[in-house]
Amino acid sequence: MAPQREWLERDFYADLGVSSDATADQIKKAYRKLANELHPDKNPGDAAAEERFKRVSEANSVLSDDSKRKEYDEARSLMASGRFRGGGGFGGSTGGAGGFDIGDLFGNAGTGGGGGFGDLFGDLLGGRGGASSAGPRQRRGNDLETETTLAFRDAVQGTTVTLRVTSPSPCTKCHGSGARPGSSPRTCPTCNGSAFVTRNQGHFGFSEPCPDCQGTGTKIDDPCPDCQGSGITVRPRTINVRVPQGVEDGQRIRLAGQGEAGMRGAPSGDLYVTVHVMADKVFTRSGNDLKVQLPVSISELVLGATVSVPTLDGSVGVKIPAGTSDGRTLRLKGRGVPKRSGGAGDLLVTVKVSVPAKLDDAATEAMKQYAEAERASGFDPRSGWGR
Repeated sequence: MAPQREWLERDFYADLGVSSDATADQIKKAYRKLANELHPDKNPGDAAAEERFKRVSEANSVLSDDSKRKEYDEARSLMASGRFRGGGGFGGSTGGAGGFDIGDLFGNAGTGGGGGFGDLFGDLLGGRGGASSAGPRQRRGNDLETETTLAFRDAVQGTTVTLRVTSPSPCTKCHGSGARPGSSPRTCPTCNGSAFVTRNQGHFGFSEPCPDCQGTGTKIDDPCPDCQGSGITVRPRTINVRVPQGVEDGQRIRLAGQGEAGMRGAPSGDLYVTVHVMADKVFTRSGNDLKVQLPVSISELVLGATVSVPTLDGSVGVKIPAGTSDGRTLRLKGRGVPKRSGGAGDLLVTVKVSVPAKLDDAATEAMKQYAEAERASGFDPRSGWGR
């Protein structure tokens, strides 16, 4: 059976243990569960688990991408209906509107249309869309995901974190070429480096990845002993990530080229880091503004005062006007979250009366005198209230 058809018959939904109508959230949840169970760190030396981990990652890379998933579903539906036809088809009618040319599926790279099924299955097969002279298209590595947790102020001000990731990475011995150091891959004589061969069967032609080079366009006579010619080894690595200032809880950071390595020196995928931000005991956040509650006494509100308020850069003095109401919010310009475009949000200071649980005799007597003076002045805190 042609390798192209083997890929089409691969059931990515079964690999993830979900139904074909699973939602994006269900697919994401299933992938995370399996990736956690099968991760090489938890199964050292288990080749079967490592292979299963790769299959799960590969399935997720297709099904988690809406456009790739749609193309995959459509291609499998067409194959199941037997609608592939001549000029490279797998069977069915040699003409008519009901047929589907496999060349349309794998060979549109040179038509100027771009994208389409050829991009998806070219990635899966590690080759290119058709048999043009442009040469084989390398199979890019899968994207990876990880998480990190930051203190509130580190997220607001920006920081550098160190991540330890275990994933398929370029082999350090052969630098990803797959060949033993001192040797090099050579052009495959069967496909002349095109990565594809064509064979005829009756009235039909099959264009398929070259069986001698597995669709890479090159042959390795002396494979690297560490990676057995794949150019990839699973190993832990340390990545220093610069987290930009103002990052929010749940935000994802993309690290280009830090994902899973591609086969035999092909480009690596990307690494996506989801940031979780811990709560702060002083500040809360609303967009680019910071919020803080300031405890004050009744006398400070009545008489006015200048009090110290914490900011990201230390404390500053804030003037409370005489007669300020409890719950009033004072705005300090430019003391909030730094903006990537320059400047910063504001610090919103909400005053909150703190009442003493107990007063000594002198303070009690003073408070009684104040209450008498307050009534004498005609002040009624409930004037107009409840009507």
